[in-house]
Amino acid sequence: MQSLTSALEAASKGNAPLVVGYVLLGILVLQGLIMLYSHIRRLYRERKEHDLARRRLELQIKTAMVQHEEAEQSRLVWNGYRKFTVAKKILECEDVYSFYLIPHDCKPLPPFKPGQYLTFSLNLPGQAKPVIRCYSLSDSHRKEGYRVTIKRALPPPDCADGKPGIASSYFCDCVKEGDILDVKAPGGHFFLDLGKERPVVLISGGVGITPMISMLNAILESGSKREVWFFFGARNRSEHILKDYTEKIARDHDNVRMHICYSRPGKEDKQGVDYQHAGRVTVELFKQLLPSNNYDYFLCGPGAFMKSITDDLSAWGVPDSCVFFEAFGPATVKKSAPKPAASTTAPAANIDVTFSKTGKTVHWRPEVATLLDLAEENGIKIEAGCRAGNCGTCLVAIKSGAVDYVTEHGAAAEEGSCLTCICKPKANLVLDA
Repeated sequence: MQSLTSALEAASKGNAPLVVGYVLLGILVLQGLIMLYSHIRRLYRERKEHDLARRRLELQIKTAMVQHEEAEQSRLVWNGYRKFTVAKKILECEDVYSFYLIPHDCKPLPPFKPGQYLTFSLNLPGQAKPVIRCYSLSDSHRKEGYRVTIKRALPPPDCADGKPGIASSYFCDCVKEGDILDVKAPGGHFFLDLGKERPVVLISGGVGITPMISMLNAILESGSKREVWFFFGARNRSEHILKDYTEKIARDHDNVRMHICYSRPGKEDKQGVDYQHAGRVTVELFKQLLPSNNYDYFLCGPGAFMKSITDDLSAWGVPDSCVFFEAFGPATVKKSAPKPAASTTAPAANIDVTFSKTGKTVHWRPEVATLLDLAEENGIKIEAGCRAGNCGTCLVAIKSGAVDYVTEHGAAAEEGSCLTCICKPKANLVLDA
């Protein structure tokens, strides 16, 4: 402003050249500012374009990696059973062992999705036919082999005449390093999608920790900083599976919040060292610790434990689409299954299911999840392994009638038979069971 005043004064005194000089200088400064502004805008635009191109490239790379992994899995996956050698057997804690399995033919293994399981065919003493059991993989994918961690299945405390699980006891007591086992390829629809970055809550009780360790390891080894809340429940330190390992994870990774709950801490168990919370894993604990309920929740554990958690998550406003769970043994947690088309399904009150070998006929009720559940309710024995339609153990011949499947399945159901663990009757049905 002062320079302009001086210029006007000079002009008034007849110093025209000085005035022209000031004007030219002003024009040059203005042009410089305009050029600088244009340059900054161009740099900003180029930076945005660069960031957009980088994100597109990252997405293309991630998509290509996923496609490559799926193609590799399809190429390496095997049908039926394959021989595996027990390379190592390690005692993790009381009645819990980890088994490291390597392919007997030394050929490459397909990758698997964290949370999936292996299906074993076991020739057990005193059993007329092979016993089929499924056990979750307890590590992320390793080129050299697979790991499963198995706990001896003990009878309920109130069952005086109960016996431990025959398959889990066989693994704990009889399987040794160097033994060869028959194993199906990894399967199951319960797994973590590594292509997402949405924060997760991994919830487990007892040996249900095994698929959660697989998920946790896969997240960490991918280099992701995905937010992970890890809740695990056990009675005390003697039943704390993979204790040293989970403690190391908590120390080494700041994106993992580890919360261990002991329902019956021992005299030597130290809160804040061995465990963080006295009591069970509950949704009330989640409400105290989580910033919100906006997470994906993955659960595995005893049926009653999972039913309590899923019911309370629903009451907390967590949508079913954000809750994923895995249960072996009798299904006590049920999500609403897709309803078959009305035109193909008779009213539930008019459907009878006959189990021809036992001579029992029972009415189908809409609240029953599957034919396997109906059989178990009525004391009819049908062998079952995965309860997810993958191992094929529950396959039963259909003598008359037809069924609807309520979920996808990996096992092939031969014509005229059905996988009872994942299907319902369309109309009156007669099964060879």
